[in-house]
Amino acid sequence: MILLDRVTKTYGKARNIALDRITLHVEPSEFVIVVGQSGAGKTTLLRLLTREERPSSGKIIVGGIDYDKLKDHNIPLLRRKIGVVFQDFKLLPNRNVFENIAFALEIVGVSSKEIKHTVPKVLEIVNLKGKEKRMPIELSGGERQRVAIARAIVRQPRILIADEPTGNLDPKHAWDVIKVLEKINRYGTTVLLTTHNQEIVNKLKRRVVTISNGKIIGDRANAGYKEENGS
Repeated sequence: MILLDRVTKTYGKARNIALDRITLHVEPSEFVIVVGQSGAGKTTLLRLLTREERPSSGKIIVGGIDYDKLKDHNIPLLRRKIGVVFQDFKLLPNRNVFENIAFALEIVGVSSKEIKHTVPKVLEIVNLKGKEKRMPIELSGGERQRVAIARAIVRQPRILIADEPTGNLDPKHAWDVIKVLEKINRYGTTVLLTTHNQEIVNKLKRRVVTISNGKIIGDRANAGYKEENGS
């Protein structure tokens, strides 16, 4: 599903190393947590997977697509296979819940009939049934994040990348979001979660990949996590 083989990413004339010959294999339907301090290389890794960045060396294959052979005009097709959720929700403030989710389908030409059929199903998955007409400002932070998740999965991506999705949330709403991610994973979607929240990592007991200074220094199943220097 996801394969990185000795991937290096450097920036600038000084060739500052963001990722240093990392090798990672994620199976279909896995739930993997990526941890590490700020600046460790987590965001660079995610940007490589969504093809916002290109590696300086090494090979990346996602869902059978070899990034070395990926043409620029096929990048949008790749991104339909990868849903992304961010720490800041990026919702459209002038659209209600239904419309925010529907927008992800509208931009790829899905019919109104199909949208009306699909969006309610996704709302049920993220536990927001009955809140279709609410505006973002009327929702809690956790609810807004679940709308963002719904928008990310409405096109049925094979992979969901969740980049610090609980970073702005209190513990209760954070767990609401994590439970939704687990539900999505049970439906067969591969989930890649980055987080600084040690409690979430320790309670989930999933595979944990630890990145430090651009290198993978740990890759363990059912692992806990204690961030370096206690930060």
